[in-house]
Amino acid sequence: MTTSIALPTDPRPAFATAVETAVDAMGAVRPEQLSGPTPCTEFDVTTLLGHLLSVLRRVAAVGRGESPFSVPQVSTDVPGDGWGAAARAAADDVLAVWTDDALLDRELALPYGTHRGAVALATYTGELSTHTWDLAAAIGQSPAWDDAAVAVGLAGTHHVLPADGRGERIPFAPVVPVPGDAPLIEQLVGWQGRDPGWRP
Repeated sequence: MTTSIALPTDPRPAFATAVETAVDAMGAVRPEQLSGPTPCTEFDVTTLLGHLLSVLRRVAAVGRGESPFSVPQVSTDVPGDGWGAAARAAADDVLAVWTDDALLDRELALPYGTHRGAVALATYTGELSTHTWDLAAAIGQSPAWDDAAVAVGLAGTHHVLPADGRGERIPFAPVVPVPGDAPLIEQLVGWQGRDPGWRP
């Protein structure tokens, strides 16, 4: 049952850790890697960077009470050598927005429905961690995943993303089974429909 994983009351520390892991990965991309493939078959490395940046910007927008659709799925306003700086700026912004304790209990509009802020941030921790894994796999990185942060992302992902209905009303690939003792990051990306063994 996906409800067996408890959601934290305050996922902000986990989200902040996931943000820093993402920023590090985004800043490590070399120019010659920008056109490479990623586990997100619809994204190359450049497009994935743009999507990761949009996730950071979208979480800030949602926290401000703006429409999540005010931020595009993929940000395209960054020069090829500017991803690290853009990621840092977006990270600082989103972390500042979410210092407001009131956001944790506020009902927020997300692309997939309305949820309490704590649920939304746990979910975004999962999305951010999954796409950071996508990027790391694409460019041959091995981030030092923080299990406490990944666990929050896994809880948020299980809360809003069921195993059933994939590819129909839910635009995600089927769950990729992983061993029960697999690293938490592999459990997370497998639930999101990724093969943890993917290589470019």
